[in-house]
Amino acid sequence: MTALQDVVLVVVALAGTATVTVREPLRQAVVAGFFGLALSVLFFVFGAPDVALSEIVVAAVAVPLMVLLALAKIAETDVDEEDDGA
Repeated sequence: MTALQDVVLVVVALAGTATVTVREPLRQAVVAGFFGLALSVLFFVFGAPDVALSEIVVAAVAVPLMVLLALAKIAETDVDEEDDGA
């Protein structure tokens, strides 16, 4: 294994650990996006550029975007319920 592969494996391990340890959902979605980006770099370094491109689209863009949209919808619903109760 090369030094670049070692570095990328450490970055992926740190990003995965950070994703699990962050407790606030908004920040966790952002950290999960960075984790997906780190995984895509890992796949590219290990010689799977097609998987890396798929990982960028799915894990680094689509999933965090869906989570952020869901969190925004939940916050909007909470505000509407508070307005109706007042």
